[in-house]
Amino acid sequence: MMTDKQKFRVFLSGFSPWVIIGAVLVMLPVVALMTLETINRQKQQSIRLMMEKGAALIRSFEAGTRMGMRGGHGSGFQLQRLLVETAAQPDIAHLLVVGIDGTVIAHSRRDRVGSHYGTGLDFKSIYASGVLTWRRIVSVDGEAIFEIFGKFAPLAKRPNRPMHSHMMRMMDIPPSEQEAPPMVIFVGFRTDAVDAAHAADLRHTAVMAIVLLLVGCAGVLLLFLTQNYRSARASLAREKVFSDNLVSRMPIGLVALDQNGRVTAVNSVAETTLGIRAVDVIGFAFREVLPAILAETLAGTDSLVEKELLCPVADGRRISMDVSAANLTDENGECFGQVILFKDLTELRALRQELEKNRRLASVGRLAAGVAHEIRNPLSSIKGFATYFKEKYRESSRDQEIAGIMIQEVDRLNRVVGQLLEFSRPIRLHLQQVALKPFFQDAFRVVDRQSREAGVIIALDMPDDSLSAEMDADKMNQVMLNLFLNALDAMTDGGSLTVRVSGSAEGGIRIQVIDSGVGIDPKDQPHIFEPYFSTKRTGTGLGLAIVHNIVKAHQGDILVDSRPGEGTTVQISLPAAKEV
Repeated sequence: MMTDKQKFRVFLSGFSPWVIIGAVLVMLPVVALMTLETINRQKQQSIRLMMEKGAALIRSFEAGTRMGMRGGHGSGFQLQRLLVETAAQPDIAHLLVVGIDGTVIAHSRRDRVGSHYGTGLDFKSIYASGVLTWRRIVSVDGEAIFEIFGKFAPLAKRPNRPMHSHMMRMMDIPPSEQEAPPMVIFVGFRTDAVDAAHAADLRHTAVMAIVLLLVGCAGVLLLFLTQNYRSARASLAREKVFSDNLVSRMPIGLVALDQNGRVTAVNSVAETTLGIRAVDVIGFAFREVLPAILAETLAGTDSLVEKELLCPVADGRRISMDVSAANLTDENGECFGQVILFKDLTELRALRQELEKNRRLASVGRLAAGVAHEIRNPLSSIKGFATYFKEKYRESSRDQEIAGIMIQEVDRLNRVVGQLLEFSRPIRLHLQQVALKPFFQDAFRVVDRQSREAGVIIALDMPDDSLSAEMDADKMNQVMLNLFLNALDAMTDGGSLTVRVSGSAEGGIRIQVIDSGVGIDPKDQPHIFEPYFSTKRTGTGLGLAIVHNIVKAHQGDILVDSRPGEGTTVQISLPAAKEV
């Protein structure tokens, strides 16, 4: 489980200032274009509103002028007065009518009547186009003015509504007023309120643009960080799966602690070695659930500690361990936990002892081979002389007995020397596929006489008659003969000898030789396969040693389970045949 600090680091992993710069560079043109478009649209809307307002005012002014003219009050006076009254509105800066030559005919300021206005404007084109136009000017008072100007024709004929001469006469319009001279009207609006509103719109637009830019950059940055977080989270998940598999499959024990000294992880090897269960110890203080000697090792750890120690485990045994303990630190050097690794040295020490024993046996074997060759020649001479004396002194029974004993002892020594030579030589196997049922039936015939004399019942327990094994039949026959003879020697008062044969799950063969004899003393069991170790008065101590070597040469295993007074079981496991 990741801490908040670790999650924050994962969220910011791979973060760079260039991400912000890139996001700004991407969003800035978009936001700028949108802002300019908004400002331009607001500006055009303001102009359109002002134009509509000006057009409405001009149409109203034309209508008023037309009504005044038709009332017969005199066009000049009526126009000036109406113009002054119309221009009295607070947002109108000026209102004037100019002739085609630029002379002011009427003005909202009476003192400007008769002056010239609109220098640089083409009044003929303005009048001929009939389209309202606008411009921004600054008055003589320094006031910003939005001015609208265009054709002024209060008596102009309207489309689709022709006014005939008889209708003009009926309306009592004077002929001089039926055709007004060409004029241009100017309407100037004060822009203070409009400019203030426009400035507020600009500020609002600018603020919205900045907010939009920040939101866009934040969105891009958030997307990047989210994707980066998901990628980092996925990477951490893969690393966690890898580390969990690595820890669980480690061939050595592992116990991990957090910064508070509580157990956070225990692998299967540690469970097996210490005799504990992970579910029973995770979350507890290490002093409460780990052996005291391991707890002391962890408690005194400031740096890497490596040592060998004897550790008591749950079943009461004390096992030798190679222990390594260390603190876990982050990139800032802060300790966030501890880990202890340990390996059970029992098997390693047993292998070392076995290797040392094999080395000694090899030395003994080489020595025995040399001694055997030196002994056999004198034994042949002794046997020859004993045979000679036995033939020569036929009349003396005493001499015959002595000569017979000499010959028997020489034969026994020859057998010992033969076994010694066989034990010292490397075993060469002639492997072949052997049917096991006939093999054991032949082996039983060899000891049939001895078994009947000892009152021992021999039985073969083999559920599958088709079982076979890849082995050297002569060597394995020697193994069975040795085991059978040892079993018969252990049952002087009769009993049963059972050979149980079955297939193993791995495809190999399991052979059990079970007797009901006196059993083997527990103190003797570790030594029964050692050469020259024997509990018999007449034994050489090489029989079981040779059996062990033959089984090992077949890449098999041999185990002995014996209890005094309950009998002995010798189990031989042969591996499955190798595919060619």
